[in-house]
Amino acid sequence: MTDVEQRYADGEETPLLGYAALATTFAAGAGAFTVTAWRRGVRLPDSVPAWDVVLLGTATFKASRLLTKDKVTSFLRAPFTRRQREGNANEVMDAGRGTGLRRAVGDLISCPFCTSAWVAGGLVGTYAVAPRAGRLVCAGLSAVVVSDWLQYAWSLTAQKAEA
Repeated sequence: MTDVEQRYADGEETPLLGYAALATTFAAGAGAFTVTAWRRGVRLPDSVPAWDVVLLGTATFKASRLLTKDKVTSFLRAPFTRRQREGNANEVMDAGRGTGLRRAVGDLISCPFCTSAWVAGGLVGTYAVAPRAGRLVCAGLSAVVVSDWLQYAWSLTAQKAEA
């Protein structure tokens, strides 16, 4: 363990250098997007309507949960995480495994809060460059959120009818 990692260790390795690599990657991606958009003359919106913020937020929520918690996307997380337990509504609870960058990636892709910044970056970038396509993708993901809520409501109704 390096001196930097030891500073925050409380019985377990904290992959600070891996986290720094991920933060640098995120910042470099945002910087590359900015430079590319500027060179291509992309005109960014002067403002973002409240409805689009809601749409982007809802889509970010759903995409983050799909990437970090859904059973079907386990194959993406498997090289970097280990299964801790099954969750509710076909979700799973994974945790980062390994050391260094592998562990940092595992921590990132098993945490919907952590992943949401990356997802939001991608969705906002799409929205800035191609607003119609960005809204369409966000509307699709938001429709899944509405569907999830309807599934929960249906399940509650069915449970009450059986009781």
